[in-house]
Amino acid sequence: MTPKQQYYENAARTIMKTFEKRGFEGCYCATKEEAAQKAMSYVKPGMSVSFGGSMSINECGLTDALKARTDITLLDRSQAKTPEETAAIYHQALSCDCYFMSTNAISMDGQLVNTDGTGNRVAALIYGPENVILVVGMNKVTATLEDAQKRVKALATPPNCLRLDKKTPCAITGVCQDCFGEDCICSQTVITRRSAVRGRIKIILVGEELGY
Repeated sequence: MTPKQQYYENAARTIMKTFEKRGFEGCYCATKEEAAQKAMSYVKPGMSVSFGGSMSINECGLTDALKARTDITLLDRSQAKTPEETAAIYHQALSCDCYFMSTNAISMDGQLVNTDGTGNRVAALIYGPENVILVVGMNKVTATLEDAQKRVKALATPPNCLRLDKKTPCAITGVCQDCFGEDCICSQTVITRRSAVRGRIKIILVGEELGY
């Protein structure tokens, strides 16, 4: 085990101590392959499943694994052919059995910070799906809640804007300028400090760098 791997494991252990009091269910996986396997263990035959736009779940192979399942109903917005179909899938996802996503940042005391453009992802996190499973690389961990909020603007949003081909100031300069343009993906910022339904939010911390 390398020093970084040991650090990730130690830090994850510290974070997970806070999950119980926050009503989260948490676990640690050393690799993205283990994380994908753990995530898939929550998916049972007959379930309806959806996911938010997430590089993390793509990079760990979870998206492909879900698409390969023939015994579930997968609500996949990438299959939509019109804006109306996309909107319908967004709404259907709010009542699915399992919703997969990541988080833009997580503080050492276990609070989640997420910034969204349309709000479909944070809406599912807050209310609706019976289970919300987050796959979170340890690169997204910050010392404090304030640092987590800063991380979103400095490290998460600019590359996401580039990925989505958004013409925002941060995509061009790499620096957030609190813009209000049509391409802005920073419409809502949600801090999740606890799960009102104990165990509904399940967080898989991964000892590798995943996503932005």
